[in-house]
Amino acid sequence: MGRDKALLLFRGGALAERVARAVELAAGSATLVGHPLRYRHLGFPAIPDAYPGQGPLGGILTALRAASADWNLVAACDMPGLSAEFLRRLLHAAERSGGDALLPAGPSGRPEPLCAVYHRRLLPALETAFARGARKAAETLQELGAAVLPILEAEPFQNVNTPEEWAAHDS
Repeated sequence: MGRDKALLLFRGGALAERVARAVELAAGSATLVGHPLRYRHLGFPAIPDAYPGQGPLGGILTALRAASADWNLVAACDMPGLSAEFLRRLLHAAERSGGDALLPAGPSGRPEPLCAVYHRRLLPALETAFARGARKAAETLQELGAAVLPILEAEPFQNVNTPEEWAAHDS
């Protein structure tokens, strides 16, 4: 998109702040993965990505390494339709699933690893897969047996990757 999506203004604040607030309301706290100085003004702790440029799986690993909770919501900053209520339902479903991760799949049927719940015990398996060269988060997680939860609503999964998508959400 040519600019930092996390800092796009959305309904009176930065997009990352809106998503982090939804995560905080659902899970009790939120931490941003990204440059701490760039995001410090948003009011949430931020940790540097341990694997910059290595895709979403590197960000997930960074988040899980820093986590103190057993279950952890991971949400991309470019999903303005996420709500605390939706994330809370996702977190409760993951806790009841008995698995190590729960990836929702919207109407497209495609699992969403950047709007998912991960147990810390999955970290060693993810680190091993990453060390072997895995970078595709959804594919890797499905190979590791992550549960997929079908979700009928599309709004939570609509992200903003292009100026056109941003214009549609920002209006």
